[in-house]
Amino acid sequence: MRALFIYPNINTQVGFNYGISYISGFLRSRGIETMLLNINEKLGYPLDLQRIRNDVLGFKPDIIGFSVLTNQYKYALDIARDIKTYSDVPVLFGGIHVTMDPVETLMRDEVDLICVGEGEEAIAELVEKGDPRGIANIGRKEGGKPVIEPLRPYEDVANLPFKDYEIFDFQRLIDAKDGWVGLTASRGCPFRCTYCLNHKIIEVYKGSGHLPRGYIRRHTVNQMISEIEYLLDRYSGIKMFIFDDDIFTFDKAWLREFTERYRSVTDVSFVCNAHARIFDDETAGLLKGAGCRIVKFGLESGSDRIRRKVLSRYMTNKHIEDAFAVAHRHGLHTSAFVMLGLPYETIGDIRQTIDLIAAIKPGRFRWSLFFPFVGTKAYNIALSSGQVDLKEMGRLDNFTDETCMRLGPDVDLYCDKVKTVLCAFVNARSGLEHTEGFRSLAEEIENMDEKTWREKKASILDRVEELNQEMEKSGGLHYTVRYNPFMGVRSDWKDDSIFA
Repeated sequence: MRALFIYPNINTQVGFNYGISYISGFLRSRGIETMLLNINEKLGYPLDLQRIRNDVLGFKPDIIGFSVLTNQYKYALDIARDIKTYSDVPVLFGGIHVTMDPVETLMRDEVDLICVGEGEEAIAELVEKGDPRGIANIGRKEGGKPVIEPLRPYEDVANLPFKDYEIFDFQRLIDAKDGWVGLTASRGCPFRCTYCLNHKIIEVYKGSGHLPRGYIRRHTVNQMISEIEYLLDRYSGIKMFIFDDDIFTFDKAWLREFTERYRSVTDVSFVCNAHARIFDDETAGLLKGAGCRIVKFGLESGSDRIRRKVLSRYMTNKHIEDAFAVAHRHGLHTSAFVMLGLPYETIGDIRQTIDLIAAIKPGRFRWSLFFPFVGTKAYNIALSSGQVDLKEMGRLDNFTDETCMRLGPDVDLYCDKVKTVLCAFVNARSGLEHTEGFRSLAEEIENMDEKTWREKKASILDRVEELNQEMEKSGGLHYTVRYNPFMGVRSDWKDDSIFA
């Protein structure tokens, strides 16, 4: 038996797909052969339908499974549509987009089956039985109508077989990400932010009779240490581990045990996610002592109104300021995540975001443009606002370059200005020395009408670079874009291998 996975990941950052690695590991433990087509131009596999055809026919799978994100959905449909012209192998769609919008996905002509929720046991059962009827988590069509089976209980991740790294060209991934290797020690999150998938997943599982108390699950410390040792033994060039858990620091007892063990097996540093409301001196000390280099916090907005009313992020600017102060006191490099172009956002709200970044002075900050993912509460909020361009939403394949939100001409213009030169705006409001040039430039940009901004955008970027060079010569602390177009890094960070 053979299962072929296809992961469209086009015109976006190179990523590792944890779902595929878990499911493939589970299938291989049951004697099922697996293969992956990782469609990403940066990895040497662009969207080439003829190449995909050759690989599909060469592997001769019994099932073809797509892992689908909303931004990549159109590409998955294009590939599946072409596969249908030369193969009668069942095509299954899984991944977060399917869980968020199962019926619409299932009823597409390109799709035979779907997997809702976590798929390790469901996909294995489907491949072994060959008949989708009665298999929990699996959806099928009967008489032209959708039939989606109830979900089985949450997987205990500690009981799952080891993730399959071999299905990826993992050394190539490591090299493409300059030595960064992602890990995940847990599944689930205790918070219910409107823009995230967790609240929807819990809703779906509750609909099948499963209470949410088992939603947050962790691998044991022994398992994580063994996984780290496995990676270090088999692959070269690993410079940094990044824990992609929603909140790595949530379980402090687990964190104490892990940080005590980590340094005994490697001196490679790591990065993790934390939450401003539950970050204290003990947590910071544990991370620093174990070799944590960067701790990341999701701020999303500097506007308390937007955080509460739109995002359900119930933390204050004081919580955020205190968390960053604690991290800095312990010598941790910090990273802040913010979004621009949120529903109901005003120019004043965006300015509050800039001011918050300038006040907390993180080691780095990343920004994205709000994207209303189907199935989330934020999607419904955005629709109710009347501010979504649905046609544009369907065209976008990432959430860093363009936005599908239409907040009004003045706000849209201001959002584009800030998205383009956020570092300059933060420098202007930071109160740091030698930033007079940025303050003058930011004021000039603020006063530009749309026509002037469009005409001068390219020259503005040149002027920002000139100011950056002047700051470097003077030794003035400032933020500059590094590693990708949507990240600002403080100038006292000198390790050029760290880019995420």
